Amino acid sequence: MKIGVFDSGAGGLSVVKSLLEHNLFDEIIYYGDTARVPYGTKDKNTIIRYSLEALEFFNNFDIDLLITACNTVSAYALTEMRQVSRYDIIGVIEPGILALENKIKDQNASILITATRATIASNRYQNELLLKGYKNVTAIQTGLFVPLVEEGIRSGPILDATMNYYFKDISEPTAIILGCTHFPLIGDSMQKYFAHNPLLIHSGEAIVEYLEVHHGVTQRSSKSDLKIFASDNVEGLRTIAREWLGTL
Repeated sequence: MKIGVFDSGAGGLSVVKSLLEHNLFDEIIYYGDTARVPYGTKDKNTIIRYSLEALEFFNNFDIDLLITACNTVSAYALTEMRQVSRYDIIGVIEPGILALENKIKDQNASILITATRATIASNRYQNELLLKGYKNVTAIQTGLFVPLVEEGIRSGPILDATMNYYFKDISEPTAIILGCTHFPLIGDSMQKYFAHNPLLIHSGEAIVEYLEVHHGVTQRSSKSDLKIFASDNVEGLRTIAREWLGTL
């Protein structure tokens, strides 16, 4: 099977990392819209337009399935993308919700959602959790984490100060939904900030679980072949991939 993975920039590589570790596909085509990153600060119509234009890129490849690894795209553009696509498209929000539901049975548990401004404003995570019966949900936009991750800041005083800025008034959560695919790279630091080491819901692992359960995708014997493309500075994206994935 050949799969496409689409993200506004480099963040979706954290999903690719999980796909590679579980070796679910023969070939992975990754496309980062690095010329127009970030999507998380843009309005809905712009996000939809950019996402539909990304589909035109993937039409150059005979893929079987597309993952929108960007939470913002998953929040705003999945319906429009599916209407014009000739292959199935999976976002990251539904798998993330299902992963949390599988792990946290107590509907009074404290759930913290961290994501970009646009993802939080969409209310997609909040509404889905409320429909599932979770009563104690807090959602905050934590967009400053994105440039820190891209600068390679995964721990230390700058990240600590940023976490304190966002989390100082947040009560101890039972679980944290990492609602941006950059955030798994600072997940350990976010977890340690809180005294009781909350459960982390990671889009990459949630996608793998979703593919295995709902699409019958199983581990393959041969190593997945990864090809990386970008709308700008593809070598820069490949450099990040070498750092994050230890490949290429």
